[in-house]
Formats: sequence, structure tokens, C-alpha cells
Amino acid sequence: MVDFQRKSRYGWEDFVEVTRLLRGPGGCPWDAEQTHQSIRRNFLEETYEALDAIDRDDPDAMCEELGDILMQAVFHAQMETERGRFTIADVVDGVTRKLVYRHPHVFGDVQADTSEEVLVNWEALKRTEKGQRSTADAIEAVPHTLPALWRAEKIGAKTAKAGFDWDSALSALGKLEEEVRELRAALESGGAPEDPHGVREELGDLLFITAKIGQMTQVDPEDALHRACDKFDSRFRAVEKAADKPLSAYAEAELVELWKQAKNEES
Repeated sequence: MVDFQRKSRYGWEDFVEVTRLLRGPGGCPWDAEQTHQSIRRNFLEETYEALDAIDRDDPDAMCEELGDILMQAVFHAQMETERGRFTIADVVDGVTRKLVYRHPHVFGDVQADTSEEVLVNWEALKRTEKGQRSTADAIEAVPHTLPALWRAEKIGAKTAKAGFDWDSALSALGKLEEEVRELRAALESGGAPEDPHGVREELGDLLFITAKIGQMTQVDPEDALHRACDKFDSRFRAVEKAADKPLSAYAEAELVELWKQAKNEES
């Protein structure tokens, strides 16, 4: 058993110490075996669980899930402490310095009276801080691990700030229609999906321009797709409920009619 004093209420230092003890001698074998890569997915899952709690406006769940995210951050920092590369104190120092640096309108003499001005300053300071000399550098810095629609939206926003954009979302819609035609041609060709100009490439182009239209209309494409999934789920349940035989036994036209019926009942 490790040497640890139980308390009625724990603080930040206790939290960091518990993490150290879990990975140290006499601690937890599972915790001690973990690496950045082995618990990488855990970080993502905890983040999504926190977002779900936020969407539900559940304060108890938010408190718990934010704690789980904090646990992930401290756990990863503890691994680096053991390697002698940085500590959680370095993490806290770094993010505090970043906040001060990127808010010169609060901690300096820069003027920024609106949120829009703040964001312009933030982006410029971020590019300077990261050594990004061009928009291409800024695009490359968008994490490749983001959900693809979100990554596409962020890329579209960065190129728009550089002046590389359509005049309107309606103009971009013409490009969407062009991509639909190219996807149709790829499907009709019967080639392998991974061929040049095959289904994979053309479907990717279609999704990219769809995300771009979302960015131009200030609609989060991830949120829009989640809402579409929820709508599909609701309508599909209605289709299953209305069916009097297995769906596989219906002809395509019959399935379309069941879907239209579900859609009409919904509205």
C-alpha cells in the first residue's frame, strides 16, 4: 500500500500526487503500463462524453466528465515527468503564458472592442507564435486527427481569410453540383474505388465542398450531420414500425413509399 493521506476534500496537488502514485512503485500495474498511444483513444472518448454532458446541460455529468479530461491531461504529463521532458507545472505555465500573450487587449495596450477584433488579433498572434509564414502553413497546422468534416471546415475558413473563396454559398453550390456529376461518372465507370478520379476521391471532393458550404453559412457540418443522423434514426424507426414484413422483402419503390409515409407523419 502506498503512503497517501485521505482527506474530506482534495485539491490540485493531491490530484497530481495520486496520478504519480498510481504509476509509481506499489501503484496500479495497469496505470504503470500505459503509454501515450495506448490511452490515446481514451482522451477522445472522454472529450466526447464531456461534450454530450454539455449538450444535455447536465451539471453533475459536466463536473464528472471535465474531471476525466483533466485526468487525461495530468496522466500524460506524468508520463513525461518520468521521462524528464516536462511536468504538469510546465503545462500550466505554458498555457498561462499563451493566454497572456494572445490577449494583449487585456494584459497589454492593444485595442480590441469587439469579438471580431479579438479573433483577428488572436489569429495573427497565433501565426506569429507558431512561425506560420503563409496560409498554407496555417492549413498544414490544422490537426489531421480532427473529424474530417471539421478539418475541412477549418481549412475552408483559413483560405477564406486569405481571400481564396467563392462570392457566396450559392456560388459554391455550383461546385457541389459539379462534384455530384463527377461522383456519378466515377460510379458509372465501374472502376475500383481507389483509382484516380474514382469513387473515393470524388466522394471526398463532394464532402469537402459540402463542409465548405457549411463554413460559409456558419453551419457546423459535424453538427448538421449529427442532426441528420438523428432525423434518419427517427424516420427509420417509423419505417420499421409500419412494415408488415422484413424490409429485405420490399422492393426499392415500396421502401421509398414507406420512407415518404414516415416523413409525412413526422411533419
